[in-house]
Amino acid sequence: MATEDKMSKEERAAHEAQERAREQAEQEALPYKWSQELGTVSVSLPLPAGTRGRDLEVVMDRRRLKVAVKGGATLLEGELFEDIAKDDSSWTIDDGVLTFELEKMSAHIGSHRWWPHVLTHDPRIDTTKIQPENSKLSDLDGETRAMVEKMMFDNQQRQAGKPTSDEIRKMEALDKFKKAHPEMDFSNAKMG
Repeated sequence: MATEDKMSKEERAAHEAQERAREQAEQEALPYKWSQELGTVSVSLPLPAGTRGRDLEVVMDRRRLKVAVKGGATLLEGELFEDIAKDDSSWTIDDGVLTFELEKMSAHIGSHRWWPHVLTHDPRIDTTKIQPENSKLSDLDGETRAMVEKMMFDNQQRQAGKPTSDEIRKMEALDKFKKAHPEMDFSNAKMG
């Protein structure tokens, strides 16, 4: 199969449409629905008819989720993609649906990133294709908005096989250093 950079515009569009359809089918086959923002992941799990909170065993640990009917079937279980801030996360039941609001630990340490899946054994989504809604982007504070814009730029650069903003910054710093020190030999210099 041809790599994407060797495909024609039409072949690339057909390939991307096929990948989106495959990804969507995989996500629809999951027993739950999920969505995410930079700092949170929301997971909605339909429950068997008549199930109440007291009928469930719910485990929400730093890196693990489990939902089982007491004395019955396990509805969801697995390792989370990344740590969550357990004390800032919650779950509720409303109209027969259990909903988790998981606070990404990465958001607490200022290292925002998109999750490719909720549970590590589930199919992944292509996080380079995530486009935050423009209206929501404008609602973000300046620092968070700059971080999201940087992530979007870096994803687009990687897709195009071009250097990310950090790599560009390193190349510019090296060029500046070369100009300041013309007496030095940089022929074996490596970026890393």
